Amino acid sequence: MSRAAVAIVGAAETTELGRIPHMSQIQLHADAALNALADAGLSLTDIDGVATAGESPTGVAHYLGITPSWVDGTAVGGCSFMLHVRHAVAAIEAGLCRCVLITHGESGRSNVGRAGRGSAASSLQGQFESPFGGMGPTTTFTLPVLRFLKETGTTLAEMASVAVSQRQWAGKNPRASLKTPITVDEVLNDRMIAYPFTRAQCCLVTDGGGALVLVAADRAEDFPQKPVYILGTGESTETPMISQMADLTSSGAFKVSGARAFAEAGIDHEAVDHLMIYDAFAHLPLYGLEDLGFCGRGEAGAFIAEGNTSPGGRLPMNTNGGGLSYMHSGMYGMYALQESVRQVRGRAAAQVNDVEISVCHGVGGMFAASGTVIMGSSAAR
Repeated sequence: MSRAAVAIVGAAETTELGRIPHMSQIQLHADAALNALADAGLSLTDIDGVATAGESPTGVAHYLGITPSWVDGTAVGGCSFMLHVRHAVAAIEAGLCRCVLITHGESGRSNVGRAGRGSAASSLQGQFESPFGGMGPTTTFTLPVLRFLKETGTTLAEMASVAVSQRQWAGKNPRASLKTPITVDEVLNDRMIAYPFTRAQCCLVTDGGGALVLVAADRAEDFPQKPVYILGTGESTETPMISQMADLTSSGAFKVSGARAFAEAGIDHEAVDHLMIYDAFAHLPLYGLEDLGFCGRGEAGAFIAEGNTSPGGRLPMNTNGGGLSYMHSGMYGMYALQESVRQVRGRAAAQVNDVEISVCHGVGGMFAASGTVIMGSSAAR
């Protein structure tokens, strides 16, 4: 696919975020979709491509009254929406559709109209991980993070600084769930959830959603909002079982998706003005910074602790407050994409000066999948 052939012309989250017990999950999809279409100045009749995860694209298209010519139901966890962006670029370039709507909605807190989760006893996870006591992400993620801390020399205080930095950004965002500043000591002394994760290092549990509208770049100037161009994308998967990672301290999927996106965009790391790295738990930005090449081996913890990713730092990261302080309905990737769009448009609550290029990186499952999207303020770099 050619660089900057497609642009995002509509982007919006649900009208409410946080606790939304009066809306079902598919209603959250619809609310986000209608808000994104209004942002783009379009109607449902303009959409001929639909992509989603969590809900079936068939169900979402039916609920909205769309009969699309292209659909994508790729579901690899929280980064599914990064992959949807990549696939939509390819579909638009191939002439399979002209205007793609990517939706997300999740009743993560209220559980209204939300399908059940969990692995069947006969699945790989059910056979080879569940018998050892894993109880979801909070406990399962402890395996790699403890190995990461041991092998890289990253300290507990450095990992705690991730939550501190995110909260600094959240304090600037009126829609963030948690805004009160916190210190490293407060993070470390918070209620222990599963060692080494204290409560402040674990994602929020909320309701909400978001949606994007994508069109060919040659149409992008015809819409009311500043277009955000897709400069590069990447995707990969590694293993559905965290116990089977080739290296517990590094994600092969992160490296593949990130390298592909940077190569496609034709940029180096110095060109990046803004960064979003999926942060369901405090260790994920550490892996992301190192596996994407922003930091050397074992350097990410100190990099964050020194304030480089905080307000005023040289690499602003997770500027909406992230999954730790902004919101996290379960599949966080859509909210990271939304913040990258806002930053490139110059309309974020905690706006970084002169953002021309934003890198948005997501993870699905327990390091199972990865998606990277590089966005730019102009089509030609």
